[in-house]
Amino acid sequence: MKRWLLISLFFLCSFYVPNEVDADGTLQQLIDAAPAHSTIRLENKTYKGDLVIDKPLVIIGTKGTVIQGSGRGNVISVKAPHVVIKRVTVTNSGKSRSTQEEYAGIKVYSDGNTLEEITVTRSFHGIYLSQAHHNRIANVRVIGEQNGDIAGQGNGLHIYYSNFNELEDNVIIGTRDGIFFDYANHNVARRNEVSRTRYGLHYMYSDDNAFYDNTFMLNNGGAAIMNSNRIVLQNNRFVFNKGMRSFGLLLQMANDNQIIANTFYQNGRGLYVDQSNDNVLQDNLFLQNEIGIELWASSQHQTFTKNRIWKNTIAVLRLGGEDRNRWDAHGVGNDWGDEAALFDLNQDGKGDSPFRYSSSFHKLAEENELAYLFLSSPSLHVYEKIHEWQQAGDVMAIDRAPVVQKGKAAHWVWGLAVLGVGTMIWQRGFRK
Repeated sequence: MKRWLLISLFFLCSFYVPNEVDADGTLQQLIDAAPAHSTIRLENKTYKGDLVIDKPLVIIGTKGTVIQGSGRGNVISVKAPHVVIKRVTVTNSGKSRSTQEEYAGIKVYSDGNTLEEITVTRSFHGIYLSQAHHNRIANVRVIGEQNGDIAGQGNGLHIYYSNFNELEDNVIIGTRDGIFFDYANHNVARRNEVSRTRYGLHYMYSDDNAFYDNTFMLNNGGAAIMNSNRIVLQNNRFVFNKGMRSFGLLLQMANDNQIIANTFYQNGRGLYVDQSNDNVLQDNLFLQNEIGIELWASSQHQTFTKNRIWKNTIAVLRLGGEDRNRWDAHGVGNDWGDEAALFDLNQDGKGDSPFRYSSSFHKLAEENELAYLFLSSPSLHVYEKIHEWQQAGDVMAIDRAPVVQKGKAAHWVWGLAVLGVGTMIWQRGFRK
């Protein structure tokens, strides 16, 4: 009876790592010896890495738990499903780019795993999902080398041929690309923050994914969506992505995407669309970008409605040919801010006539890409005004139902009324 009781207690109890962890890899030995679905609790110290987890386990650390790799491979390789790793710092993966495998702090090859409250440093990739589905990555912090060599590093979260994963509340700083999707479908990313990378989100050949409430800030490019379809981007912030070639969001060969209620603030280009069709952009704010929206003629049938396009140096830049996009839907256009001197005499919230946005900058941009360097120069404003007075600017966009801010039309009407009364008084005084 005692023997069976001892055996039962052995299988029911979780494993606890002793105070002294020897140099022979005791943590790996514990993993190897632990029964499937048991729990290993780690202490506030550094453990030897290059671990392989090949059975369902729960591994929980404390605030000071560190798993340090040898610098020659993955610090942790997860090869079994239903593994949970929580509250650890993972550091020092292999960084060689001449090997067949790309190494990571944690590399996952299996399904249904959970990675939470993890910090990854000094690693080529932070976390890499390789043909791994239905995983959850949450509250992970990936810190790049921050040595100025962004191209020599890997990505924060690398999602490769992996579907139905959840990426939530992660912070990525100073890696090559923040989150990289490659042939990865039906994933959801929520409330992630990515900064100081090449592309905050780099996205290739991946369909039917959704991004909610993420922030892409201070990157060379906020998010680059390429060769991908049916993406939802909603309530994201693309801010302070500055430079001659920088953008908040790039759509290239990306079709049928829903871009809703995002903020594009202080970017080189807020939105850059090339060879992309049938995208819907609704309820977004384009504020104080050098170029609010840049559209190439290779892109057709975008629908812009209910957007606020305010105080951009160039609101819309169309290059390479005619505009085949719509600037209203269901009788509702966009709010162009101070760019549009509109009347709304019947107070229905829509301009009484279409709004035509014109610019001459495209002539400079098509002739020489260095023209983008002058977007912050006062001379560009003078250049645009001269062409506006000469009516020499080309129409970049026609909004057939422009939105008028509440009270703006009344302001114009009262202003004209005061001007009219003032003119009458002046004329009477002049006649006398």
